[in-house]
Amino acid sequence: MATGPLADVLARVQVPALALLCALLLLHAAARLVQRQRVPLPPGPPGRWYEPGPKAPLRYAELAKTYGPVFAFRRGGQLVCIINSYKDAVEIMQKRGADLADRPDFIAAGDFLSGGMRTLLVGAGERVRRLRRALHSQLQPTAAVQHKPVQFRAALDLVLDVLHDPADHLNHTKRFAASLILTMTYGKTTPTRYSDAEVREINVHTTRLGTVVPAGLHAVDRHPILRHVPPATATLRRWHREELALFTRMVDGVRKDVREHVARPSFTTYLLEHQEEYGLSDDELAYLAGSMFGAGSDSTATAISFVMMAAATHPQAQAQVQAQLDSVVGRDRVPTFDDEKLLPLVVAFYLETFRWRPISWGGFAHRATSDIVWNDYVIPAGATVFGNHWAIGHDETVFSDPDVFRPSRWLDEAGKLRDDISPFTYGFGRRVCVGQHVANNSLFINTALLLWAFNIREDPKVPIDTMGFTDSGTVRVLPFHVQFHPRIEHLREIVESSMPEDVYSAA
Repeated sequence: MATGPLADVLARVQVPALALLCALLLLHAAARLVQRQRVPLPPGPPGRWYEPGPKAPLRYAELAKTYGPVFAFRRGGQLVCIINSYKDAVEIMQKRGADLADRPDFIAAGDFLSGGMRTLLVGAGERVRRLRRALHSQLQPTAAVQHKPVQFRAALDLVLDVLHDPADHLNHTKRFAASLILTMTYGKTTPTRYSDAEVREINVHTTRLGTVVPAGLHAVDRHPILRHVPPATATLRRWHREELALFTRMVDGVRKDVREHVARPSFTTYLLEHQEEYGLSDDELAYLAGSMFGAGSDSTATAISFVMMAAATHPQAQAQVQAQLDSVVGRDRVPTFDDEKLLPLVVAFYLETFRWRPISWGGFAHRATSDIVWNDYVIPAGATVFGNHWAIGHDETVFSDPDVFRPSRWLDEAGKLRDDISPFTYGFGRRVCVGQHVANNSLFINTALLLWAFNIREDPKVPIDTMGFTDSGTVRVLPFHVQFHPRIEHLREIVESSMPEDVYSAA
């Protein structure tokens, strides 16, 4: 360190430089404040703490009629902005995706329950880039193809499960999703039952996450000072230890198989081989693998159940898909992934289901990292922004008669799939779900097989409540009664003869 006259000279130089830097920062802050004062916030409900109450997406859709398609409100010191129209979702959530790649602080669910390691909740920065890069390596379109044999086998099992016990159809969809995710993630070599001990344990942790992930539900989110009060977070910290122990135990099982040269290819074996490349700690690796189940299992099972519900309550739409299946596939063999390009109505059917009954019906929270000026309003940096999937999918300026289930809206005049509209099922911008390609493959093969195999009917004596789902971030379908009538002669024999051999050991 310089001393004497030189130090005096440096000090005299540094003080004005520091003062200049401070002045520039103050001028920048003042300029932003002036800009915000010139450009108002979106209108919205008054007050310092607005809460929409139950079924918030429906309430937001109603508020949009009063305040406009983009409105804002205060939740304590937090500004919350809700996007309710398709056009504005594209303009704000998609085109300004770089400014909305961050997440708000999830103190309870993210910091404490997940230890800051659950990809869904990690804020913008180096860690989330590493985690998403690792996920993308195994879930991008070219990589997603490798999972199709397991998806096909599990979907055939679903048909047989429904044929054997149609009343338990909700659990059959959960079994499909659990079996697929555990095979993809850990190389499980036998089909999974939803009652398996490891699946039950994972679901305990998934349910816990669902109880605290909406910011504001837990006391520590409403009063952040409580993060420094150990009794306030004791349960969250215990849950984290238990979840991390489970995820670590499952990875350790794969690690043992790798050492013994008996491990099947899986996401976990890939992570173990590339752990240093992605800069993953052991805990990050365990969470990256383990949280795939929570991210993909519930949503996939719910989406398949909504396909069943839509088919039962819209027999005409179902019949149109079945006519195309009969024309392309016939009734002597099962539909496969090779038929997809010739079955646009199957894809249109599940896309319409996504729009009609969104899986994440209120969307997931983004955080603005820069001021977003839109339509003479400003969404300021730091605001929490939601794309309201329910309202966006029911925007009648894009989807005419939005309450009508009409798969043909996804086809052009030539009967081909349109590429100019999207249901936004998997989110927006740079935080779009990495697993969307695998999920779409699951929806295609299950929709094709179920509608090929069965006439799915509503029982007039037990009408279906098509709004019967949980009021949660990722919704779960409530029990509903539906009738499955086989439409294929010798259905069981055809399905069983189509089963690929050793698909789980080869996955």
